[in-house]
Amino acid sequence: MRTLILGIGNPILTDDGVGIRIAQSIKEEKPELEVIETSEAGIALLEEAVGYDKLIIIDSIKTEQRKPGEVYKLGLEDLKPSGYFSSSHGVDIATAFELGRKLGYRIPKYISVYAVEVKENSNFGEECTKVIKERIPFITKQIIKEENL
Repeated sequence: MRTLILGIGNPILTDDGVGIRIAQSIKEEKPELEVIETSEAGIALLEEAVGYDKLIIIDSIKTEQRKPGEVYKLGLEDLKPSGYFSSSHGVDIATAFELGRKLGYRIPKYISVYAVEVKENSNFGEECTKVIKERIPFITKQIIKEENL
């Protein structure tokens, strides 16, 4: 089974880079896995995922509903927006993958999304905050175990 780990974020916006940092950590633990780090979103991610059987997306989220470092495990159906888009450029990932399937792209059959609750994602900084940085090894092991990597 061809698996892709897709770490998403901006590595110069403190905790926003946590998806990339966790993807790097998974690669260190499991060097045989294919890992892509990106700051792209929406439809741009479609091309990265084509041809894989399994896709694991790791990104940050800031809801302030949980403690920083806690993880939400989601499916694409959880990411569907409500309402209408005002821009054709603002296509979310769930819509992008749905469109890809309709256009005949070979989209992974199994897609899971890990969203890490973050503390700070708007200040410039190349390091995650202490609380997030300390959770990266635990989250890495959690994803490896849950996904049988």
